[in-house]
Amino acid sequence: MSSSTTPANVEVGPAGTPGEQRPPGRLNLGSLSVNIRQSGIYIAFALIVLLFSVLTDGALLQPQNISNIIVQNSYILILAIGMILIIIAGHIDLSVGSVVAVTGAVAAVLMVNYGVPWPVALLLTMVVGGLIGAWQGFWIAYFGIPSFIVTLAGMLLFRALTLTVLGNQGIGPFPDAVRTLSNGFTDGYLGNVGLGPLGGADLFSLLVGLIAIAGMAVAQWRTRAARAGYGQSVDPLPMFALKLAASAVLIMAVVVQLARFRNLPWVLVLLAALVLGYSLLANRSVFGRRIYAVGGNLQAAVLSGVKVKSVVFWIFVNMGVLASLAGIIFAGRLNQAGPTAGNSFELDAIAAAFIGGAAVQGGVGKVVGAITGGLIMGVINNGMSLIGSPSERVMLVKGAVLLAAVAFDVWTKRRAGAAAR
Repeated sequence: MSSSTTPANVEVGPAGTPGEQRPPGRLNLGSLSVNIRQSGIYIAFALIVLLFSVLTDGALLQPQNISNIIVQNSYILILAIGMILIIIAGHIDLSVGSVVAVTGAVAAVLMVNYGVPWPVALLLTMVVGGLIGAWQGFWIAYFGIPSFIVTLAGMLLFRALTLTVLGNQGIGPFPDAVRTLSNGFTDGYLGNVGLGPLGGADLFSLLVGLIAIAGMAVAQWRTRAARAGYGQSVDPLPMFALKLAASAVLIMAVVVQLARFRNLPWVLVLLAALVLGYSLLANRSVFGRRIYAVGGNLQAAVLSGVKVKSVVFWIFVNMGVLASLAGIIFAGRLNQAGPTAGNSFELDAIAAAFIGGAAVQGGVGKVVGAITGGLIMGVINNGMSLIGSPSERVMLVKGAVLLAAVAFDVWTKRRAGAAAR
């Protein structure tokens, strides 16, 4: 955990104005000011998508392929949501891949071997995930063992439990409802509507996309107004409008492509609910503020009366619940729980968080950033698969992207520190 703090980003006029300084990590474009540290991940994502769209002759952005990217990376994105909170608090969790495996095995045993109704089985599986998180959270928060050690032990322990439950064979098939959650799509409740040269698209999906954009715009405007009311820095109105428009175009473009294929994947609906809920938790709740306080400055958090041990304990409980949900989604997608499930998932989730803007020292990060980081990894995997790159080259590129993201974080912190002095 780090006790360092980053100076607030203050809006300034064009460079060269007497008495004003340009904050570190901010680029001025005439009357517009861009925070490179906050917006860099989204710019990088757009450039990566553009690059692979060109390299694949547009195959990357075909409706079926966009749907595949979302469905194939859904469990990593779910893990990334929990992982970003843990990293913000200054910890790490190396066990999530093994927890995915063991909870998937638990779900399979309950539903397939014992015939437990699937809603009850899913609830019991998430309770098991929460207990696993509580077990690890106890040793970290109350016994004082570093999270790296506890979760490394958990990686081995829960993988061993998976092998004990499953042996060398998988258990399946899963009920239709679980498979639908993992691989299914919403029904065309309102029929199709014509989109000219794009053909027909599901009207319900398009309406959902428009409602999501409207909700995002209202939330962003209220956040901006609240920050301005407290005298905090906000983006100039032109930059705010530009960011909002870019986000709206991106969301609607994805929704249109999905509506042209097989409508919205159910797992995307689940992800949207999780992103919304956890964004509100991180940004608008007392508990979320305490997570940032613990990771940003532990000593100050203690002196402020934050119950640090309780915060750390509950973020690991939350990670266990989300890992169990990811385990159910993954097992449902394969239609069986296997002993090798979840291999390297922890690395992908950690990479998604850091690529998405989490700071190595803790105290910095956003849920939306972690989702963007996970999508960057997914686009790289998918794009390089489409152009026929060997697996070793895919790992090389992903490793380079991760290193570049962390190097950029360290560089911006050094610039901020130098400017403060």
